[in-house]
Order: sequence, then structure tokens, then C-alpha cells
Amino acid sequence: MQLKPINQQVVSIVGASSGIGRITALEFARRGAKVVVSARSESKLKSLVEEIRGFGSEATFYVADVEVFEQVKAIADKTVEVYGRLDTWVHVAAIGIFATVDNTTPEEFKHVIDVDLMGQVYGAMAALPHLKREGRGALIHVSSMEGRRSLPYQSAYSAAKHGVEGFIEAMRVELQYQKWPISVTSVKPAVINTPFWNNGLTKLGVKPTGIPPYYDPKLVADAILYAAEHPTRDYLVGDVAKILDVVQRLSPSLVDSLLVLVGLDLQRTSEAKSEDAPNNFYQPVAEDDRVNGDYGNLVVPSISDWLEKNPLLQWGAIAGTLALAFLAVQVFKKEA
Repeated sequence: MQLKPINQQVVSIVGASSGIGRITALEFARRGAKVVVSARSESKLKSLVEEIRGFGSEATFYVADVEVFEQVKAIADKTVEVYGRLDTWVHVAAIGIFATVDNTTPEEFKHVIDVDLMGQVYGAMAALPHLKREGRGALIHVSSMEGRRSLPYQSAYSAAKHGVEGFIEAMRVELQYQKWPISVTSVKPAVINTPFWNNGLTKLGVKPTGIPPYYDPKLVADAILYAAEHPTRDYLVGDVAKILDVVQRLSPSLVDSLLVLVGLDLQRTSEAKSEDAPNNFYQPVAEDDRVNGDYGNLVVPSISDWLEKNPLLQWGAIAGTLALAFLAVQVFKKEA
């Protein structure tokens, strides 16, 4: 399966007003792609397009709510109308509520599913006809490590991300069976320092936080750009995402115990925040178009992501580990 170089692509990024979506749009544009950005906030999209055009790249915006299929379809149609085609569809849009299950209303839970799961479904449905017309392309869905392991206080978000994983697995196989050269990628970030934590609806009585450490949003953007050129099934972003994935496969009950021990307390700050505080659950937070959130002091580098971008070093690290293991075995045998 061959994907176009980024500087020859037309890319649509859904959920681009802040955070991961915004930095992803900027990085695609800096690499020469033509981009169409969409979200609910016109003012944030305008500022993004102005920034992109400021460094000489092409960009268009379209205001849309991913809960409504017709509006999502209009994003794809607008992309083709303006630039003649669609090569890569990146779906980032998501909302969150921080609350126990018994303190979440059915309407709130459904709203998260409608945005975080059905929005992704609508995105694929809207983009696929255009990708098929081109004969190739990429669907890149930003999921979460919570698509592999659910977290307390985030049952609705975790359920939606598990749904995203199930949806794209089925779709990927259908496309392979039909022999369409369309790459389908699930990007699963660990905890990322974006305004997501600032803007979520909280019923905890305090400002919520992710379970540290945090990672830089650009790490996710880099993963998305990589998947736009290199067909990739899954991309776990951040060392913790990869570690959690392995431990969850080996012993879910161990992860349960760890989350009981620290997982709930670590999602609560000491800063009071009411349920009525500004949030983006039903409407955008005015003028909050930042890429980064409030937890920059907790951001750490990701060694595994760095190695993935340097294959020779990655193989060197593996070879070194194997060599050390071999030497350890030999020493053990001699001592025995």
C-alpha cells in the first residue's frame, strides 16, 4: 500500500481548534500539505487558518458538529470542493466528563458516545467515498490508551474509545477484503498535556487531571504524520501507553489493583472546580485555542517514540538488550 508524501497531500483534520488537532494541522501545513480544519468554534478555526497562511501554506476551515452526520459529510465535501480531492482524514474531536458512573446521567453518557464514538464513525463514512475515488488514502482515528484499558471517573470516554477500536477493526478487514488500498490507523495516546483536562465537565468537585506522567501533544502529531505516509495499524504514543498495554494483557486484575491504589486520587487536583464552571461539553470554551494544557511541569520525553522514529537506533537497542541478556545467562551458567 503506497501513500503519498505529505507535501502532495490534501488532509482534513476534524477537531482542530486546540490541542492535538491544532498542532497536527500546523505540522501538516509546515510539511507542505493542503489542510481543511474543522471544529465547532469559528473563531478558533479562523485563528488557526491565519497562522497557517502566515507561513505560506494553504488552509481552509469548516465549522461543524461531529454529532451530526450531515455536518461531518459536509467537511469531506468541502475538502474536495476546495482542493479537488481528499488523501488523508484525521479524526481527533472528543469531549470528556469526569464523574463516577452513578453520578453520570444517561443523557451525559450518551452525549459522550455521540461525539467520541459516533463522530468517528461518521467521519469514516464521510471520508471513505472520496478516498475510494482516489484509489488510496489514509483514515487516521485518534483513539486513546483508554481504548485498551478503561479508567475510573472516565467510564463514558473509555466506553467510546473501546467502541472506536471495535469499529475500525471491523472496517479495516472489510477494506482489506475488498482490496481497497486505504490505510486505517488507530493512534492511542497516553496522557497528553492538552486543554482536554481544563475543558472537560467535572463532577468531582475539583479540577481533574490525567494520571501522570504527561506527554507533549507534538508526539501525537508526529505519530499522525508518520501514519499519513506509512500504513500503520496501531500507534501507541508515550512509554506509559505501551507499558499499560502490556500489563493489561498480562494481568487486568493487577491494573485494577493499581488503579484502586492510586488511579482515582491521581485524577483529582486540590483546586476546587464546580460542575457549572466553563467547559466544552455542550459548547466550545470561548477563545481557548491553546495546543498545550496546564500540566507542562509533568511532561516527560518518551524513549519508545524516539526509538520508533530512529529505526537503526531501535534495532541497536534491541540488539544491545539481547547481548546483555546473553552475557547474563553465560555468567549465570559459570557461577552455577
